[in-house]
Amino acid sequence: MKRIGIADTTFARVDMARAAVSTIKKEASVQIVRYTVPGIKDLPVAAKRLLVEEGCDIVIALGMPGPADKDKMCAHEASSGLIMAQLMTNKHILEVFVHEDEAKDEKTLAWLAEKRTAEHALNALSLLFHPEALTRLAGTGQRQGYEDAGPIEGGSGGYPGH
Repeated sequence: MKRIGIADTTFARVDMARAAVSTIKKEASVQIVRYTVPGIKDLPVAAKRLLVEEGCDIVIALGMPGPADKDKMCAHEASSGLIMAQLMTNKHILEVFVHEDEAKDEKTLAWLAEKRTAEHALNALSLLFHPEALTRLAGTGQRQGYEDAGPIEGGSGGYPGH
């Protein structure tokens, strides 16, 4: 049975893991392993432990950086760490960050956090079970959370010689 790791933080103002677990349970029969850490910079080691020590096939890393410059810097450092953990384990870690200044108010922020998380949970399932589904969506401007951007009109979707 496939195992999906969910790494989340106590710093986040929304329980994003709840949205991930709910979405995954509706769509697939997998084992879910949750690991909660204090802050966003703790996510890389949590994700790596889920992959290496807990035998997860993929990890969803959930975080909610604050609006201050320091928070943005911490999010960048966490993102770099998540990339390194992916390269070290050769497994996907889907970074799902929702910055507090992405929404006009707290209600919209909560909605965005839950929607983005749910959509990335579906991406995790696609990567595990149906990667060809993502290939069919290549170049279509998919976005998680807010509306999709859509493809650029007249775009060829790649180099015509291939």
